[in-house]
Amino acid sequence: MHLMTFARGRRALAAAITLAVLVAGALLWALWPSPRAVAGTDVTITVMDGPAGDQRVRLDATFFPPASGGPAPAVLLAHGFGGSKESVRPTAERLAARGYAVLTWSARGFGRSTGEIALNSPDYEVKDVRQLIDWLAKRPEVRLDAPGDPRVGIAGASYGGAIALMTAAYDARVDAIAPQSTWHDLADALFPDAGGRGPLNGVFKKMWAGIFFGGAGAGAAGGDGDGAAPGRREDAPVGQTGLSGGLPELLGALPEDVAERLVRCGRFRPEICEMYHTVASTGRATKEAVELLRRSSPVSVPGRIRIPTLIIHGQRDSLFPLSHADANALAIAATGAPVEVVWIDGGHDGGDAETDYVFDRTAGWFDRWLRGGTGDGTGAAFTVTRDGGRDPGTRQRVLVHASADRYPGLSGSGRTTVALSGPPQPVANPPGGSPAGISSLPGLGGLLTGGSTASGFALDMPGQAAVFQSEPLARAVRVTGSPSVTLRVHGTGEATLFVKLYESAGSASVLPAGLAAPLRVAATEAGTPVTVTLPAIDHLFEAGSRLRLVVSTTDMAYATPAAPAVHRIALGSPEVTLPVHAALTTPAGGPDWWLWALPVAAVVIAAALLLTGRRGTAAPQGGDTDPELADVPLVIRGLGKRYRNGEQAVADLSFRVERGQVLGLLGPNGAGKTTTLRMLMGLIHPDEGEIRIFGTRVTPGAPVLSRLGSFVEGPGFLPHLSGRDNLELYWRATGRPPGDAHLEEALEIAGLGDALDRPVRTYSQGMRQRLAIAQAMLGLPDLLVLDEPTNGLDPPQIAEMRKVLKAYAERGRTVIISSHLLAEVEQTCSHVVVMHRGRLVSAGPVRELLKRGGPAGAAGAGPRLEDVFLELIGER
Repeated sequence: MHLMTFARGRRALAAAITLAVLVAGALLWALWPSPRAVAGTDVTITVMDGPAGDQRVRLDATFFPPASGGPAPAVLLAHGFGGSKESVRPTAERLAARGYAVLTWSARGFGRSTGEIALNSPDYEVKDVRQLIDWLAKRPEVRLDAPGDPRVGIAGASYGGAIALMTAAYDARVDAIAPQSTWHDLADALFPDAGGRGPLNGVFKKMWAGIFFGGAGAGAAGGDGDGAAPGRREDAPVGQTGLSGGLPELLGALPEDVAERLVRCGRFRPEICEMYHTVASTGRATKEAVELLRRSSPVSVPGRIRIPTLIIHGQRDSLFPLSHADANALAIAATGAPVEVVWIDGGHDGGDAETDYVFDRTAGWFDRWLRGGTGDGTGAAFTVTRDGGRDPGTRQRVLVHASADRYPGLSGSGRTTVALSGPPQPVANPPGGSPAGISSLPGLGGLLTGGSTASGFALDMPGQAAVFQSEPLARAVRVTGSPSVTLRVHGTGEATLFVKLYESAGSASVLPAGLAAPLRVAATEAGTPVTVTLPAIDHLFEAGSRLRLVVSTTDMAYATPAAPAVHRIALGSPEVTLPVHAALTTPAGGPDWWLWALPVAAVVIAAALLLTGRRGTAAPQGGDTDPELADVPLVIRGLGKRYRNGEQAVADLSFRVERGQVLGLLGPNGAGKTTTLRMLMGLIHPDEGEIRIFGTRVTPGAPVLSRLGSFVEGPGFLPHLSGRDNLELYWRATGRPPGDAHLEEALEIAGLGDALDRPVRTYSQGMRQRLAIAQAMLGLPDLLVLDEPTNGLDPPQIAEMRKVLKAYAERGRTVIISSHLLAEVEQTCSHVVVMHRGRLVSAGPVRELLKRGGPAGAAGAGPRLEDVFLELIGER
């Protein structure tokens, strides 16, 4: 009894704290002074570039004066590949409101700017940016260190990150930079060799190169994740479409002019297009290609970047792996310049872009080095985002930031070894290199893996892979850095291999970050030894799991030999070496609860819909259907579900929902609400009872689920696609005709304006939430189920959402909302169902529930739903 009382007290305290935080947050939002609005001014800046400085280029730019009025430090904000100045507008506005003078521009060959793309060459893009700095030096709003020398920093991701690094190497006026997820050696990025012999021996990354140089034609398709979505914009130059417009096209019908654009490489300079045609035809790097790519890379300017640098890099990145961030960090630190390294959850292959966290770190960095402040937004020398599990209340994935006061590099501050075993094994390269295995696929990786930190999806073809495995781990091992292993390759001729490290637990296998280590090696009958450096990861291998090393001959993302061949793979040493960095610790305050990742729910639902067909909204014929309930949206009878440990999650639950109702599903944490919703969606089986939607019993894949739209456990989107393209791609996955989507109504519901054509990675939590609700409403389903729909929305957005949901139900449809915001439920819902400890404690109209009495509200008002709710669950 005492234990039960104590547990109940803890739940009451948790509920009270949660409610207090929500109320305090709302009050803080209402009372906090709004930042001064900052309006940007569009300008055209003419520059002269080229080797001889005789090429005239017009750069389309926008200048954002500082909200403080200035003079203030300036920030050049560069966009990603496939984007334009509009891609970074939200960040520019936030920095200007913070007191910086900000200049954004469309790089040569992108957006409305003229010129041809030269991959951030010193002769072209670098000269352009140096003249942009000249332009800033003439602005009265910009603080000067000396005549012609503005106080200036540069930030950008991927392509934009590279121009920040390259400009810093060539212009001493740059005072601080914050590059994100970019390259150190572009030749190594496209021709990696995990055996350490360099790009000339590397394996061609054909899929990323195809997207980079010709995937959508314009050279504007890099999949940076922060690229704009010019794809179908009328103002985009000919041939200029981003991956955000290109991926849905690749999944369906291609534009009529795609063949022409693929051949001429869009708006690349001729020498780059010629280089790409050569290497794409042969699948091998040439000396000329390596020299050209390295000229646009920080590797070509050792020792010339000597300023404070914040390096932010995604852990899920098969285009520019963490080794590129490491190389940049070590090269700059060697000059004595301050360097901080941050590994975030996202990257070019998906995950959480951590937009707000990245902004705070970047702004804090500039506060410190451009304003001369202490830089509250700066952090430790090394920070790593890790999976903190799920919040027990919202069931959303939580990210935590572990930090250390020293960056150890990819070798870690210590090492441990795990023994592997397995005999020498033959591996075959099939004729034509097909069928091929899969590790990660550019742009599709996030769709296949559901946005989790670890891939969870990989395919190794039988007969093409050798497998070596450890015994179950006696203790957990947290690997931070690049594992390594020595192999022997027997046979004749050259072998192309892909080495992967899995965690195996039972029948499940996890490939950390979806990365593989490609290499070429000349095999010999005696066995050629080769030490393989695997991609860097931060991954916890659990106690009891096994490490599994797989060596494959094919990978869909890379070019492989067409000629058939067979080699034998053996262990050159009996263990895999794992780097560790025990100094990485999570703050005592626990996880950063406001930084949610992109969970798997939406992808799971899309996959389920794809399997079920979701071809129409008419009620299904035949099957387990009760004709008397054919017009009743939802009936739940005697529902029960137990967890594997025997704990009762839902017990004898029964209620009914009619057309036109907005029903609030209420209950404290652990009441069984989410379990009930998952059973309602057909994702898990009930142990007892039944659920009927429009008279038909719900089972996994039941056609009647086509009449249900849902948003449960947080939004999940491909971060490098625009909001519009995410909705279109999701609808295509359902298999239903485009005309049934009612896309325009959904877009109106989202209320995102021009942001619909920006990559989702630039969205705030509230914007992602609104897009997810619009996605759930695609097709105007008869039954709409929303879990915490107002999470991340500000008060005006909550009020607008309230109107949308009520209007939706008034048209004869039904809405079910699970929420912790009781005051909002009271204003939005017509009916409520209250659950406690898995059981129903009350159901009926809100007005009838409030008539039950209870303590009066403030100033003698009638009882509030909150009061009645607490009394019903016995927590008053």
